[in-house]
Amino acid sequence: MVQYYWNPAYAQQMQQTPPQIPAGGRPPQAAAEESYIENILRLNKGKLATLYFTFENNREWNSKVITGIIEAAGRDHVIVSDPKTGKRYLMLMIYLDYVTFDEEINYL
Repeated sequence: MVQYYWNPAYAQQMQQTPPQIPAGGRPPQAAAEESYIENILRLNKGKLATLYFTFENNREWNSKVITGIIEAAGRDHVIVSDPKTGKRYLMLMIYLDYVTFDEEINYL
């Protein structure tokens, strides 16, 4: 049988101790979160990219390829502007297949 003892002094110490942050300056979960696609796109804001989208079960507009400047990216969307026309696209991440860049990308 395992017995647990409540130590109020230890509980108070744990509440007052701030979380430890590694030398890199970021908590461990932040480093893991940065690998999400929206964060990678944010790191490459201002770069020219080609984004490939697929819309299943849509006979009129099955796929779309957009080449433009990454302006912003959120959890569920990306905003891209076409430098030739000035047109801006707000596209949902759910339809994004992949992204290509003609230059080196920033990653983490």
